[in-house]
Amino acid sequence: MTPHKMAIVRQHNLQAFIVNIIALIPAYNPADDLVPYVRELLASDISQVIVVNDGSLAEYRAVFAQLKTLSGLIVLEHAVNLGKGAALKTGLNYAACNFPQAVGVLTIDADGQHLLNDALTLANALINSPDHLIMGSRHFGKDVPFRSKFGNIFTRYTFRALTGIKLSDTQSGLRAIPMDLIPCLLKIAANGYEFELDMLVTAHRHGWGILEAPIVTVYIDNNKSSHFRPLRDSLRIYFVLFRFSIIALLSAILDYGIFISIYYFVIGNVMLCLVAGRLVSTVFNYLNVKKYAFHSKGDHKRTLPKYVALAITSTVLAYVMIVGLISLFTINIVIAKLISEMFMFVLNFLVQRDFIFKRTQR
Repeated sequence: MTPHKMAIVRQHNLQAFIVNIIALIPAYNPADDLVPYVRELLASDISQVIVVNDGSLAEYRAVFAQLKTLSGLIVLEHAVNLGKGAALKTGLNYAACNFPQAVGVLTIDADGQHLLNDALTLANALINSPDHLIMGSRHFGKDVPFRSKFGNIFTRYTFRALTGIKLSDTQSGLRAIPMDLIPCLLKIAANGYEFELDMLVTAHRHGWGILEAPIVTVYIDNNKSSHFRPLRDSLRIYFVLFRFSIIALLSAILDYGIFISIYYFVIGNVMLCLVAGRLVSTVFNYLNVKKYAFHSKGDHKRTLPKYVALAITSTVLAYVMIVGLISLFTINIVIAKLISEMFMFVLNFLVQRDFIFKRTQR
């Protein structure tokens, strides 16, 4: 018995009343197994199924020809391969335009990894929590192929550090997306695999909660059908993560440059140089980090006093660290300043993320 047939047998255990849920499958060069899987979806309580042909090669036309014969299925097509993110946005846009009253959209990968039972579980979870993005969470045990495990742990902890969101699986393609969140997702510029990580950041940025539901992942032939390129696509995903720290890093560089310049070329007073550097970098950092790094819409009357308090506190702490390092270890002031800035960079980021610019849940 195939995993998909086993899923149908198990389906009766779900008290599923899945109305107004749209299933969306982005497909690029899919295997023949996609056809029977879509049949099962159409036979389930899912309201509508959409498949997006993301510019698949000519030899896969037969698969889509079979899909087009299925009653009730919508097939959208790209003339060329635009990327998984682009295919998802095409399907999400179609769903939002044609089924605006739906609860949301269930995204499913076309490589046979997601059991029907798990897909229906996520759909039900969205119905029960329509104000949350629901993630299918995979278990990365010893039996998981290396190419599928690659980078997931690193991405998970880096994502947690930069956003404060604790997720066990940030790259799962099985997701249940609330309909009201879709307009925000359509504005994401990314068109590749990084779109799925941007989706999490965007949801968090707009105050949507994110929940996880455990799922079983089926790996066929060591997951050879997956089009995820571990090195190239992981680097693109990591860039999405690290861009949130760019403004804070630029602010630290500005502060460091002003401090060293004034200390060596104007006056050699540590506190005065520290205050001058902090003053300029604080103005630069606040105006940019609020808008671009944390996308905060909080009123200045609420965020600015907290930010000023942080700036003063961090300046005092930096001064104590620099003086302490110089006196205790007799190291050069340039090195002392660099060490203090590395510490304050992490501290400032965490305080800004979790206290000053923290977003409230919907």
